[in-house]
Amino acid sequence: MQGRDERQPSGSLPLRTLGRTGLRVTPIGLGLAAVGRPAYITLGRAADLGAERDIASMQRRTHALLDAAYAAGIRYVDVARSYGLAELFLATWLAGHPREADDLTIGSKWGYTYTGAWRLDAPVNEVKDHSLATLRRQLAESRALLDGRLRLYQIHSATLESGVLGDRDVLTELARLRDEGLAIGLTVSGPKQAETVRRAIGVEVDGVNPFGSVQATWNLLEPSVGAALAEAHAAGFGVLVKEALANGRLARIEAVPDALTDVARRHRATPDAVAVAAVLANPWADVVLSGAATVEQLASNVGALDLRLDRDDLATLAALAEPPERYWAERSALAWA
Repeated sequence: MQGRDERQPSGSLPLRTLGRTGLRVTPIGLGLAAVGRPAYITLGRAADLGAERDIASMQRRTHALLDAAYAAGIRYVDVARSYGLAELFLATWLAGHPREADDLTIGSKWGYTYTGAWRLDAPVNEVKDHSLATLRRQLAESRALLDGRLRLYQIHSATLESGVLGDRDVLTELARLRDEGLAIGLTVSGPKQAETVRRAIGVEVDGVNPFGSVQATWNLLEPSVGAALAEAHAAGFGVLVKEALANGRLARIEAVPDALTDVARRHRATPDAVAVAAVLANPWADVVLSGAATVEQLASNVGALDLRLDRDDLATLAALAEPPERYWAERSALAWA
């Protein structure tokens, strides 16, 4: 992290610039995927949330997390159109916190539509569509809710198969939005993340790449995209990391690998803090997102900033990596709960 932190205002984590977007962010951000809808694929969700998952309860939970995140110094917040009511919950918090709102950088995403109808047993929770019509519709929806505070808009889970990185109409529209001042990025997912990132590095619209950031899954179980993220960072992309805790596999006591437990014990830290610290040990990682569902989880995640993992720690943790195909197959099998 040395050399990238620019200043540390009172009450805040160190600020840094997110690649060529020019946006100001903190090394840990808050993602609202886990609290914008009643069901998600994180392990231990029933214990974290209990039975109170009505809209009012989830909004209160989201507001409490935003309060805690701001108090901890976090200044980047991540939402998406498909995260149920996450944008609305964030918007209502922003309306009640105008001074704090001015300090935040907010990113959202388009490309998935939430279809869960606020049910735990929904047969389909989200539908993917990377068309120009969806981009225009969802951008209007995000802007209407976030009231001029949207700073980064990302393709949600771009893949080679979706064809979005070759869709001239979509790319031209994204380039136009970038020229108007909206930072443009993409998120990637699946075993071909590295190929997708490299394709995005080479995208051009009238000789200019519209993308200024990439968000990818990198964690101790699935680090295969690391080299591609280093290349993206060198090319000027800001890099955000999601799913640092592997949907709970690196945080829940019953699932944490022994090697991670051992390193955490040596540092007198929690396994999740060690897993987040391992992400931040990568020089290309600008922001790692906490997907906490409780204030206590968020505080534990932020504890990563107090850790300094040495070479032996990182070598031990590197041995946890799984074949990407196996990792993503297991993730795909996780139940929405």
